[in-house]
Amino acid sequence: MKNIISISQLVISVIIIVLVLLQERGSGMGESFGGSEGGGFSQQRRGLEKTIFYATIIALVIFGGVSLTNLLL
Repeated sequence: MKNIISISQLVISVIIIVLVLLQERGSGMGESFGGSEGGGFSQQRRGLEKTIFYATIIALVIFGGVSLTNLLL
């Protein structure tokens, strides 16, 4: 049972890495350090970007649950 949980934890972590890497980078390097390139422009997530964002959150919640289960067993 513990092996199955460990393997599922590994698979979910790889899925999370892929989902995070798929997310579009909308800001430049300057914005990361407090600069503003877009003025008052507020970017909203739409379409596939929104789906990937929500899938990342769901995968993180599942990963947290599996990790907690692994810890308690």
